[in-house]
Amino acid sequence: MLNEKNLLNMALTLYNKKRNFKETSEPAGKVNKTASKLIFVVQRHKASRLHYDFRLELDGVLKSWAVPKGPSLNPKDKRLAMMVEDHPYDYKDFAGTIPEGNYGAGIVEIWDKGTYTDIENSENDKAVKNLRAGLKAGNLKFQLFGKKLKGEFALVKLKGNEDNSWLLIKHNDDYAVATDYSSEDDTPKNSPINKWLDENKKPAKKKTSAGPKQVKK
Repeated sequence: MLNEKNLLNMALTLYNKKRNFKETSEPAGKVNKTASKLIFVVQRHKASRLHYDFRLELDGVLKSWAVPKGPSLNPKDKRLAMMVEDHPYDYKDFAGTIPEGNYGAGIVEIWDKGTYTDIENSENDKAVKNLRAGLKAGNLKFQLFGKKLKGEFALVKLKGNEDNSWLLIKHNDDYAVATDYSSEDDTPKNSPINKWLDENKKPAKKKTSAGPKQVKK
């Protein structure tokens, strides 16, 4: 009979199946529950396309969403978040290069991390129950305590679309901004990804000015 830990490890089957751990330094998929506060991490990922991976710890794994434009602190922004396979808890510390030929090949860096809880800032056991219920209902509300991301947020599942389509939305609280917000503006200029982008800039196309047309006599 399967116990709780075995069932949770099965949740990481897809994660493990997609990766060759002889080549990638990503952590192998194992469940690891924490006894302290729940954690979150946002990883900036330069794969075939630059995007952000938003991860929330729940039941020993990291529930994960790929956010193409990155999180926003402006409540007017509704950022598309595509839910992907669960990642192991130890992925919270992963930063580095995933080799070519492997799933998600490219550079990964940690953009923000911290702790989080339910919207009511409940004690841990109650928070977990509320977060489970919100995830199941497709309306997950929570508070983040990071360096860049603070305050109330929500992940809302889009109805009538693919099962993995959600929106990441900032609530209007003391940490919200009313101006345009880009997570790209909040990255160190010397980060590994920014160095790669600078080194691989495509040269600007030269404008060709057409001369005066010759008139046939």
